[in-house]
Amino acid sequence: MSLSKLKSANELAQIRAELDAQGRRMVLTNGCFDILHAGHVRYLQQARSLGDALVVVLNGDESVRTLKGQGRPINSQDDRAEVLSALGCIDYVTICPEVRITNVLLAVKPQIYVKGGDYTPESLNQEEREVLHEVHAEIKIVPLVPGRSTTALITKMGG
Repeated sequence: MSLSKLKSANELAQIRAELDAQGRRMVLTNGCFDILHAGHVRYLQQARSLGDALVVVLNGDESVRTLKGQGRPINSQDDRAEVLSALGCIDYVTICPEVRITNVLLAVKPQIYVKGGDYTPESLNQEEREVLHEVHAEIKIVPLVPGRSTTALITKMGG
């Protein structure tokens, strides 16, 4: 198991500064990524195409339970981090134990923040949106892949 892409928020802040000095842009997104599917992969590839390095902030196990309910996550945060780290479009992964990634955003200060089409800039968590504004991050919404979701997969499996 190689988790060389797994970084702390402080390490990512340093990487962000190095990228900035080179005139390159860091893209950051976040999510549970519980059962990775084609919709996730396409979303992550689109996010990566918006800048020079892609950081995925992975919701930790407790935050996934809070967000998604009992029985979730299906896969542990360590397994999810390993799977994400194996994708070529992802440069770095960090695990966030909190439900909101506000502290990570404040530390890393990405130039671009990406969410899927089930969000609008207005529907983002207000605290996170305020931090994104404070750190001057550009918010980008990329379209969802119709019919591709972890919840749909779990339902299909009879869960």
